[in-house]
Amino acid sequence: MATLVVSIVMTGLTFFALNGIQMEARMGDTRYARDLGLLLASNVTPLAVDGRDRELARVTEEFWRSSRSLRYIFYADPEGIIYLGIPISKVDSSNDLLLSRRLELPEDLRQRPQNPLIRQHLTPDGLVTDVFVPMVSGDRYLGVMALGVNPNEAVLASAALTRNVTVAVFVSIWVLVILGAVFNALTITRPVKELLRGVRSVADGNFGARIALPVGGELGELLNGFNTMAAKLEAYDEANIEELTAAQVKQQSLIATMADGALLLDPQGRVVLANPTARRLFRLEGRRLDGMDLLPLLPDLLRMELQDPLETMLGNSRDSAEVRCTTKEPSRTLRLVLQAVRDGSGETLKGIAVTVQDLTREVELNAAQSRFISNVSHELRTPLFNIKSYVETLHDMGDQLDEEMTKEFLATANAETDRLTRLVNDVLDLSRLESDRVWSFEPTDLGAAMEQTLRTYKLNADDKGVSLDIEVPASLPKVRGNYDLLLQVFDNLVGNAVKFSSSGEMVQLRAYPWPDSCPMTPGDASSPLPRLRVEVADSGSGISEEDCRRVFERFYRVENAVHTEAGTGLGLSIVQGILHKHGSDVHMVSELGVGTTFWFDLPLEGADNDELIISAERKAAALV
Repeated sequence: MATLVVSIVMTGLTFFALNGIQMEARMGDTRYARDLGLLLASNVTPLAVDGRDRELARVTEEFWRSSRSLRYIFYADPEGIIYLGIPISKVDSSNDLLLSRRLELPEDLRQRPQNPLIRQHLTPDGLVTDVFVPMVSGDRYLGVMALGVNPNEAVLASAALTRNVTVAVFVSIWVLVILGAVFNALTITRPVKELLRGVRSVADGNFGARIALPVGGELGELLNGFNTMAAKLEAYDEANIEELTAAQVKQQSLIATMADGALLLDPQGRVVLANPTARRLFRLEGRRLDGMDLLPLLPDLLRMELQDPLETMLGNSRDSAEVRCTTKEPSRTLRLVLQAVRDGSGETLKGIAVTVQDLTREVELNAAQSRFISNVSHELRTPLFNIKSYVETLHDMGDQLDEEMTKEFLATANAETDRLTRLVNDVLDLSRLESDRVWSFEPTDLGAAMEQTLRTYKLNADDKGVSLDIEVPASLPKVRGNYDLLLQVFDNLVGNAVKFSSSGEMVQLRAYPWPDSCPMTPGDASSPLPRLRVEVADSGSGISEEDCRRVFERFYRVENAVHTEAGTGLGLSIVQGILHKHGSDVHMVSELGVGTTFWFDLPLEGADNDELIISAERKAAALV
């Protein structure tokens, strides 16, 4: 078929080549005849204008005799009547000369003197090119001059020779094509068919297929190469079964260790694969799930939510779906994403992949955030309302209030302003810690920060009857940290301790190196680096065990009969965030009615800054 197509294309090219050659020869004759006619017309037009017919006849005869390619020349008046021609002939003695005949020419010919009418016609003596040139002088139309020009014999001979050679070449090509087709049928077709049979066998998985034909040359090398390839594929298939099995085990291990649940269903909705996370979320641990329908295995609420989208996907009506619902016992919020698995053409359903995400933590955080916004809104509204009330009273009744009452109102407004400021500062501090800001850490005197904190809370503690104590050795080493951030840590911890302590109770700050020595056991290549441990202890009301587990959560506030103090629930979260920036963490121990102790470790001033940054990043990642 390919040979036939090539032959047909070559035939077409040959036809167009011959046609082009003939057209070129014809166009050459046409251009020559046109130029000859325009030349003669430019010479005889002045004679026709002056009416010098004898001179016109003489010039025409000389021109006709000087060119062997002219067949005839004649002239017609504006009405188309021929009045002069060379050569002149008669039909018989009884008829008029042929010059009395009338020409039928296009009406627009007289408007284009430089674009004569040219045509060709076949006569018994051969092909003749007719040229009709209008003779125009100014706006005066004098008639038409006609010439008959014989074709160029040399060009015709060259075109005929080219045509004959081309036809010969074309016939030779067809002969070679036919011989090649016969040769292919006798020597190539059978080996190619055998090779095709072997390729199909290999494609079907039969790597033992071989081709045994006594063929030489390049085709024989091709068959030998196929046999070699099939042998290597057979050996490769046998050698890689174990590797494929290992890869399958790795893939199953990866799916099994995914944080999200993963299920794979067949086109009938039966379970093919379920990883441990999915089993745990659906409470299907220890059960055999292969080949079982998924929907009957699910809790009632989840089954109702999942039934319609799953049936729609199994019916090929959609390719993906998403379901979000809440289960009970235990309470969880799950997000299920269903995605159809199709073959390479995208038409046949091979199964459905189900991804299960546990959004319980996210929902709890959103709820906590909503509670925080509600609390902050309430806390902001309360001091703002109090400030507005007292200021309005001072504004409206300033003259009626005595000096003592005016001071009381101003003191209350000032206290509410401080309360509002603390609330806003807590929110801003938390936002600042969560940003990507780079903090600078320098050698810092921790004792000075602790003493400054105690001075800040001394008046408040004296008012409540709470004693403040500090235990810091004189040779306390400096730590590597940020003074302002550490001052904020002490401010939050000491402030909470004073807030939740009653009269006669004590708040104590301690700092000391930890560990105080660095012993190395045999076989160890490293030892713990000494750090500075800081403790903030109080003998106040204490915190319950349940609240201790959540006290560092953002937006969480300890609210019970003992802890009635208002707050935003951000103080300890801010403390934890600051210490994470220092590559450390905060710990606590507490008991109701006994008191609470917070402690944390800080790196000494000689610590490596890059190591602290890496440790801080790990702390932040672990928190997320």
